[in-house]
Amino acid sequence: MISKSEINLPHLQLTNISEIQDNHMTSPAVPRQSEKSMSIYGTATSVPAILYTPTFVADHVIPLLQNVVSTANLGCKLDLKKICSQARNAEYDPKTFAAVIMRIKEPRTTALMFSSGKMVCTGAKSEEDSRLATRKFARIVQKLGFASKILNFKIQNMVGSCNVKFSIRLEALVLAHGRFSRYEPELFPGLIYRMVKPRVVLLIFATGKVILTGARTKQEIHDAFENIYPILKGFKR
Repeated sequence: MISKSEINLPHLQLTNISEIQDNHMTSPAVPRQSEKSMSIYGTATSVPAILYTPTFVADHVIPLLQNVVSTANLGCKLDLKKICSQARNAEYDPKTFAAVIMRIKEPRTTALMFSSGKMVCTGAKSEEDSRLATRKFARIVQKLGFASKILNFKIQNMVGSCNVKFSIRLEALVLAHGRFSRYEPELFPGLIYRMVKPRVVLLIFATGKVILTGARTKQEIHDAFENIYPILKGFKR
């Protein structure tokens, strides 16, 4: 299991590191972006991803998808007070957050519903589950008397994790890949590696644990890991 210190990123949510876009050593370098204010499209807002131990196939680790964040438009204005008072598993405190937070158990997901009709769904473990959850949330709103329908469904972020099962020399890695990585152990125990193609961010820990985020498809998660794995083997402790 990944420790709490590896999950609690400074100024970052696990599902909102799309601002830290990464690159492989053979890819062209990209200037680092300054830290942006957190986008609702990339944050799990009170729903941290749960990380599990991956399975192995031969010499390779398979990154497991841990969280999918999607957005959609319900196509109508929403009365958030009405939704909160009539729907189960819903909460709304406009003083702290301008959206209804609603949860369902199957698939286990959380939705953020805004008065404009925009909705963010987080917590799904696959794109299919994210789509299913979005339909269920839309149906709940529809039963409350709103003419809701799903428009512009889009995957905004996917988070995966894995463990390469060997220790990594992060100090040497950042020296060799300084154009693409940042390592400040006094602030955060992991190395942040920015990959350009695919545009995925990797958080690499000395223990061998790796978190991948910022992807839009499962294939991007796997491609990013295929790129970084031989590099990590080169810095095996």
